[in-house]
Amino acid sequence: MTGVSSDSAPAESLRTALVQQLVATGTIRDERVAAAFAAVPRHLFVPQASLDIAYADDVVLMKQNEAGVVTSSVSQPSIVALMLQQAAIRPGDRVLEIGSGGYNAALMRELAGPHGAVTSVDIDPEVTDRARESLDEAGYGDVAVVRADGAFGVPERAPYDRIVVTVTAWDIASAWMQQLRPGGRIVVPLRLRGQTRAIAFDLVGDHLESRSTTVCGFVSMQGAGADYERLVPLQEGGLTFDEDQEGEPHPQYDVLTLPAEQTWSGVEVHREEPLLDLYLWLASKLPGYCVLSGEEWSWVAAVATADSLAYLTSRSGRDEAHVELGCRGHGPHASQLIGHMLDQVQSWDAKHRRGPAFQVHASNAVLPPGFHIARRHSYITVTWEE
Repeated sequence: MTGVSSDSAPAESLRTALVQQLVATGTIRDERVAAAFAAVPRHLFVPQASLDIAYADDVVLMKQNEAGVVTSSVSQPSIVALMLQQAAIRPGDRVLEIGSGGYNAALMRELAGPHGAVTSVDIDPEVTDRARESLDEAGYGDVAVVRADGAFGVPERAPYDRIVVTVTAWDIASAWMQQLRPGGRIVVPLRLRGQTRAIAFDLVGDHLESRSTTVCGFVSMQGAGADYERLVPLQEGGLTFDEDQEGEPHPQYDVLTLPAEQTWSGVEVHREEPLLDLYLWLASKLPGYCVLSGEEWSWVAAVATADSLAYLTSRSGRDEAHVELGCRGHGPHASQLIGHMLDQVQSWDAKHRRGPAFQVHASNAVLPPGFHIARRHSYITVTWEE
């Protein structure tokens, strides 16, 4: 649908190479998504970047706040492709994007086609102004750009067949569920216990049920939907707790300097295997779950009490490609914490590697069995197949 007069042969060549790369790596598996990527001139949405950067498979940072925190970006193409395939936008669909940038909205417009409609909303006027200008220049003048708090959706253009959230969300806003058609789908980068997953949910009756998940990273939501994670500083590191864990105890500042104990699990994993499913399993089973970070620990699962701390570690496994998982602890109750954590590592390895499923219910609903994470407007239920 694009008719971009400012496109150039070098840009088109780099765009073609990007699409070929994403297809070759298996990131793009849908021909319609590939065609959309081939059509949309990404460089027009990142005018400050060189063509090489515009068509690299990498995020392009667009805006930072006074503290240096990134508040706006044009997302990494591979992540965008994965989420668009999760969304499965059909010709004729009405689509709402939460978090503007322009590029993603243009891709959605390609997928929804001339009989569909795309609306993009963002709280930041600089972002919406830039998105409007870029969309117009790229030939997508019929995409609606709205400046408003995305936590409230855009009710005047509802209902929507698809809602795609392109900022990290801590909760599923009530307005999103209300503005989604029955049987519609929402794809949202949801922050849960220190990790972010893009989850595709279908609206089934009065609740959402997950259909697919993928690991991702986005700038955080602003406005009413902004999240809060509690950081507890430690000597040589820090612990991160979720917002609904406000009452969880934490050990003293120097706990990591106390004598250490260490035990190994006998469970081996591939060095490149993501452990997010294991971490979420531990979060669902261990009171005091948190994330330890610092110079020595980039991001590891941990469990804390008022006087002790234990966390996952690893050592070389049966060959160079594998590592064995273990647990290291400090404090008077380190042995007990280590034992609990390793029991759950072994349980996950034996029965629960297929990964979790998610449901979202209103805060006043009767909840199904599972691990429940309280949010401001909802409960997220995590279940595991054996």
